[in-house]
Amino acid sequence: MSGKNQKILELQDIRRDFVMGSEIVRALRGISFEVMSGEFMTIMGSSGSGKTTLLNILGCLDKPTSGNYLLDGINIGSMSRTELAHIRNNKIGFVFQTYNLLPRTSALENVELPLLYNRSVTSRERRERALHVLDAVGLSDRITHTPNQLSGGQQQRVAIARAMINQPVMILADEATGNLDSRTSYSIMELFQELNQNEKKTIVFVTHEPDIASFSNRTIVLRDGKLMKDSLNESRRLAREVIAALPKTEDF
Repeated sequence: MSGKNQKILELQDIRRDFVMGSEIVRALRGISFEVMSGEFMTIMGSSGSGKTTLLNILGCLDKPTSGNYLLDGINIGSMSRTELAHIRNNKIGFVFQTYNLLPRTSALENVELPLLYNRSVTSRERRERALHVLDAVGLSDRITHTPNQLSGGQQQRVAIARAMINQPVMILADEATGNLDSRTSYSIMELFQELNQNEKKTIVFVTHEPDIASFSNRTIVLRDGKLMKDSLNESRRLAREVIAALPKTEDF
């Protein structure tokens, strides 16, 4: 369904309230924005800004109290729990701060996992697709390695490959560089820039770090549950150039 100039996400006056005892906490207070196919957007905000709540709604892990959320043209608000699980599995590729890889399982098997219960995909096709995405993230020589045989950056690349295998309409990354040193963080951002540029992947990246946000094309800033700023990054940095400029002897 998604294509060029297609709206991948559309949020219309999204509100999310939580009842805490006798109080109502208004976590999101009327958020509206759109994300087009092929955009690379970051969502920023300090703790308590509402970005985790927004992330859960974008990832179909939660529903808004009011307002409409359309993902690839589908209104999420009217969906059952089973339908939401189907949307999550087929439309969204998740990348987390903690990688969430199975420890005693090879990189290849970790990446194949989302397709394991998809009966329409043969085991041969599953393997071919896993090999393709591992190659795309630069890990074709590490397919038999288990997570403890991989560096943090390599583990995150496996997680990104796993997020891509279902050919989702959007990759949703939550603080995906949060556990990595600076140089490795920049190499992961270089990978996201390549996926966005070469594979035309739509990426929504949640971060609290301004230098990480500067690698995206557009940044949204939340504060106290409201959208405070939505701006294009005119001076977007290229991660490849930032890495090249790092001192070779510096120990990160």
